[in-house]
Amino acid sequence: MPALCATPDSSLPCSAATDDASSKRLSWGKIMQKLTDFSNHSLHSDDEHFRNAFSHSGSDSVDSGSLSESDFLYDPVEETLCSEVVDLIEQSLTEAKDSALRCSKLLIPDQLMEHIGQELLHLAASEPCGLRGALINLCVEQSNACQSVEQIAVDPDLVPTFQLTLVLRLESGGLWPMIQDLFAPRSHSAPILRHALRLNTGFRVIKKKLYSSEELVIEEC
Repeated sequence: MPALCATPDSSLPCSAATDDASSKRLSWGKIMQKLTDFSNHSLHSDDEHFRNAFSHSGSDSVDSGSLSESDFLYDPVEETLCSEVVDLIEQSLTEAKDSALRCSKLLIPDQLMEHIGQELLHLAASEPCGLRGALINLCVEQSNACQSVEQIAVDPDLVPTFQLTLVLRLESGGLWPMIQDLFAPRSHSAPILRHALRLNTGFRVIKKKLYSSEELVIEEC
């Protein structure tokens, strides 16, 4: 596994840190531009939403039962950042097919990436810096071994407050072993160059807080 960043002081969970050359970087300018474009529309939509809630209640107070949990938990900043992180994870997996994974083609189910995004938001919700404080170790379980693919610092300018290890699994059952060669490229010199691999929709995630001595959180998804 790649080396981790230094554990930050518990009183300053979001203090600045030096850039890690081995970590992937996100384009914060791009993210902030998206949020700027989104803010006007979001504020207008939220105003209309709550105005309608008031009008339906017939009073100056909103019935708590009329609002769903997502109305209170939705954070456009975290949602936008999470989308960027999921794209970066998918990009890292695609690039790893010629190196760490040694396959001709890697098939990544859309359902897997959607589920990863939901789990990232869930695990970051209780953190002082949110998803920005995450250090993500991306691994693929292959032949009873865990192959490290990439380490991603969501915000390289912050000391990470928690570490997430994503362990993805390869599809090994069902019809896939019998048809996987159909997805591998062919050449005149060799019928099949290398096997194509397909990721399973299930995965394991291990969370470790870097500013406290709490036990690891392990979730099977």
